[in-house]
Amino acid sequence: MTASVIAVHDLSVVRDGRTILAIDNLAIGVGERWVVLGANGSGKTTFLTICAARLLPTSGRVDLLGERVGRVDLRQLRARIGLVSSALTRQLRTDLSALDVVIGGLDGSLEPWWRTTTTTEVDAARATLERVGVGALADHRLGALSDGERQQVLLARALFADPPLLLADEPSAGLDLGARERLLGRFDALAHDHPDRAMLLVTHHVEEIPRSMTHALVLRSGQLLAAGPIAEVMTSATISTCFNLPLTVTTTDGRFGAHALR
Repeated sequence: MTASVIAVHDLSVVRDGRTILAIDNLAIGVGERWVVLGANGSGKTTFLTICAARLLPTSGRVDLLGERVGRVDLRQLRARIGLVSSALTRQLRTDLSALDVVIGGLDGSLEPWWRTTTTTEVDAARATLERVGVGALADHRLGALSDGERQQVLLARALFADPPLLLADEPSAGLDLGARERLLGRFDALAHDHPDRAMLLVTHHVEEIPRSMTHALVLRSGQLLAAGPIAEVMTSATISTCFNLPLTVTTTDGRFGAHALR
């Protein structure tokens, strides 16, 4: 059997007396790459935040990378999980250099002042920026970068410690078509180069699903609507139910699309 990188059982998150996420059982294995799909408010980001060890559920059991959440130092666990998210972006000072942002990925730090950085780490950070296609931006301030460039830098940060689990929360949001396609291509290249790394990518647009995704998880109103191999889950019936709209789901050259029925 495939080892579980993420396993949840009887998971629930309750806010102000309302259940915003409930998943009975789910296991994500080594090398599996899952897209998490759903409308706004369906619980996608809440689920990803739990998988990033940055939110504790109201009830239920969560195992991440073989560790039981609640019985492990979360700081050490978070250092083994790569995260790309707008919430993280908002926590970073805009005058930090791209290089400093990436080096912080070693231990999840937001500020460079409290740690001593070695020449080896600096060289490795520059190499990681090169690998994601933005090596020339190493000394540029984060606030001076375009949205697409910033997402590439955050991806480099997430990959810097070579984590066994990579999480991305709507990484294509706000990007133009060219920047989106370049970023999705990076995810496909990562899947090819690191087939054992598990990945979760959150989106609410089927067009933003990279070709390399192997599984899909569909949420609706905080409930698990469907989960499994991507070809079995990404059907017109399931996606229509997810978005409460009659839709036709298509595939072209390994990429999904959807349009409303007339």
